[in-house]
Amino acid sequence: MSADWPLLSLLVWLPIAGAVAVLVAGDRNAGAAKWLALLVSLATLALCLPLWSNFDSSTSAMQFVERTPWITSFAVDYHLGIDGFSLPLIVLTCIVTVLVLIAGWEVIEYKPSQYVAAFLALAGLMNGVFAAQDALLFYVFFEGMLIPMFIIIGVWGGPRRVYATMKFFLYTFLGSVFMLLGLIYLYLKGQSFQLADLQTMSLSMSEQTWLFFAFLLAFAVKIPMWPVHTWLPDAHVEAPTGGSMVLAAVMLKIGGYGFLRFSLPIAPDASAEFAWLIIAMSLIAVVYIGFVALAQQDMKKLIAYSSISHMGFVTLGLFIAFALVAKSNSPDTAALGVQGAMVQMISHGFVSAAMFGAVGVLYDRVHSRQIADYGGVVNTMPWFATFMVFFAMANCGLPGTSGFVGEFMVILAAAKHSLGIAALAAVTLILGAAYTLWLVKRVIFGDVANSQVAELSDLNGREWVVLGTLAFFVLFIGLWPAPVVDVMQSSVEALLRHITTSKLMGLPG
Repeated sequence: MSADWPLLSLLVWLPIAGAVAVLVAGDRNAGAAKWLALLVSLATLALCLPLWSNFDSSTSAMQFVERTPWITSFAVDYHLGIDGFSLPLIVLTCIVTVLVLIAGWEVIEYKPSQYVAAFLALAGLMNGVFAAQDALLFYVFFEGMLIPMFIIIGVWGGPRRVYATMKFFLYTFLGSVFMLLGLIYLYLKGQSFQLADLQTMSLSMSEQTWLFFAFLLAFAVKIPMWPVHTWLPDAHVEAPTGGSMVLAAVMLKIGGYGFLRFSLPIAPDASAEFAWLIIAMSLIAVVYIGFVALAQQDMKKLIAYSSISHMGFVTLGLFIAFALVAKSNSPDTAALGVQGAMVQMISHGFVSAAMFGAVGVLYDRVHSRQIADYGGVVNTMPWFATFMVFFAMANCGLPGTSGFVGEFMVILAAAKHSLGIAALAAVTLILGAAYTLWLVKRVIFGDVANSQVAELSDLNGREWVVLGTLAFFVLFIGLWPAPVVDVMQSSVEALLRHITTSKLMGLPG
């Protein structure tokens, strides 16, 4: 399908152009700059309406395609398009960006125009990642995202922001260098950077193996998977509330999306061969990191470790598909795992943004993230406590919330292969309840802890909009996940048909 309007280009470049305009307005007109940023983010979100309504979910073909020669000497095109995997993630990005700008409206006093401009630029670059159909263009957007997030943490972060920023940058940049080497190798072999060409290129097992681990290093850091997860808690703790919301809600999902776009379709035989490794790493993340979360005394750090544990379900769902195909010789049985991984990405986007947003509400009032500094918040902030408990239940995977749907689908898929793997994955339901309810008990309930908590005021209108919107989507997906599942169905089926066809056919032994 081609659009009458270049919707994807608008989704990429409108926020970036808005960021430039906001920077021009500057802090001398901070109020006007913030309103301009909000209007640009709302206009970008509005573009998602025709994108969703005109999307044909009956086909796995790329839609709203835009393609223009870019670097002709290397056959690089400015090539955009979306399918059922891209669309929900672009919508998630646009929703979260609007909420982040509202959340920081009165909170950010230092260089507010640069703050909102950084988030607009980040939104455009993330949309570019999800829409890019040229591997080099993908890499440009993939690396470009680091710049605004580097600035957000480094300028508006906490006392150890320089350390956290450098650690974040080095981990993510060094990991993606290996992806670039893999893309260069593929170009030299096939003279193309087009993802469609790379995904159909015949590769030997040794070639696939090297490419698989090159992509693994890039995307495992982004998710992040155990054991390359250590940058995330530091980044979350030092980042401002808006930075944590975007980092958890969208940027971590780019790692899972990278597996869907690169690792699985480009190196299917190697992915099948090393599926056991990814499954093992995912289970360690689900179980071990859950125990680590139990020991945290900083609310942000607890939620950060919780994110690592929950994102383990994404990689588990994607790679359990290979075990299911090998067991049943039918891609249909593996669809549940991939669908569960995608639903988990969208669900975790809303739940994690809500949890970090709720912590931000408390931090704005008390200026502490230490659990020990709170207690009895329900007595002074009953509406906030209601939202916090609801989001905590979603984080635990309570049925009826979005947190349950994706995890249940992945556990069910795992059970079709191995009850042992399913049982280990299900441990997160116990651990998630343990660390989340322990957090809620110490912060929300009990007697009022101190005079600061006694003087807390409940949610203002801006906070109502942010937390209320997130609560709506958490409940909506929890009660009716069909719109998210249906829009990706054809793409899931096409991916499974692709990865169950060996690339070794016809190659010399």
